[in-house]
Amino acid sequence: MEPLLPEADGVSSLALSLIRASERLRTAFHPITRKAVAGLVRSMNSYYSNLIEGHRTKPRDIDAALAKQFSSDPGRRLLQVQHVAHMEVQADMEERLLKVPAFEVCSIEFLRWIHEGFYRRLPEEFRQIKDEKGKLHHVAPGQLRESEVSVGRHLAPRSDSLGDFLKRFAEFYGPLVSEAPSSLIAAAAAHHRLAWIHPFLDGNGRVARLFTYAWFVKAGIDSDGLWTLSRGLARRQAEYRAALANADEKRLNDYDGRGYRSQRYLGEFCEFFLRTAVDQVQFMEELLGLDSIRARILGFTDRKESAGELPSGAGLVLQEIFLRGEMARGEVPRIIGASPRTGQKLTGTLLAERLVSSATPKGPLRLAFPGEAAAHYFPNLYPAGDD
Repeated sequence: MEPLLPEADGVSSLALSLIRASERLRTAFHPITRKAVAGLVRSMNSYYSNLIEGHRTKPRDIDAALAKQFSSDPGRRLLQVQHVAHMEVQADMEERLLKVPAFEVCSIEFLRWIHEGFYRRLPEEFRQIKDEKGKLHHVAPGQLRESEVSVGRHLAPRSDSLGDFLKRFAEFYGPLVSEAPSSLIAAAAAHHRLAWIHPFLDGNGRVARLFTYAWFVKAGIDSDGLWTLSRGLARRQAEYRAALANADEKRLNDYDGRGYRSQRYLGEFCEFFLRTAVDQVQFMEELLGLDSIRARILGFTDRKESAGELPSGAGLVLQEIFLRGEMARGEVPRIIGASPRTGQKLTGTLLAERLVSSATPKGPLRLAFPGEAAAHYFPNLYPAGDD
């Protein structure tokens, strides 16, 4: 799988742009609000990563699944379970990353842990795949494949050599996981090389994207979870697949590096990958602009109030919670200029509509993002509509 890094000349500036943009994004919002938005972005990371694999979960089904309301239709329920599984693995991974050294994200154990965490949450139907000859195979959670596979023109390394390839992968890339700009170039290259190794019978794409997110966390460019690379890759899916396939190619000629695989195509993949990352951070910077998101919250609540679906003053309360992170329930009457009884009624409605949440029956209110509201607050991030 050599070379393991591209020439840095064409991608160094992109790495620097990504660091600067992610640092600007990190300062958006009150920390409590930022954490809530990161939860929504985690859901979208699941949506887009699964979409890349050809599994599209409808927005209304996502919203229901997050409320632990699963469809009676077997197909829809499977997609809901898959969505929640991806989210839960990412949440578990974020906790684990607080405790492990940076180099560990490249280890065989960590990669197997991601795969195991995802697949053990799936029903048996999602653990069965057919090969090119129609033979059914069982996908064991966390287990390296024991059979041979091909993806398009790419014949993956033999199953009995996976240990050697993954050992080389960990030894080379592990020490490169850092906050240096060059680390981001290595992350892009490692994303491809992990997909090229194809260590598992199924789920390699999801594992590679979660692995890359883990690298970004350790590199300090995840902006506390406020952006998702998978959105960009899903929106440019044809280019993503083409860039992956090109980087699989063997060395073109004597001017194409010194490794067995193409230096040129690996560089082009890394450029595509980092440019997509920069685009997504910049998209979120614009989307999360303070004035624009306040206007969208008020626009959503004004429409709901006019239709009689929300009491008067809901927009003022939601805007205030957004700015402050949380609000004591007793402050609601003062914000809307009404009696305590009216304030309690408004609070009850906002909780029932899941526009706010609270950890305890009398605890402070925090902003929440049910599907319809999220689609209005964050256009083009959250897929709008029932379809």
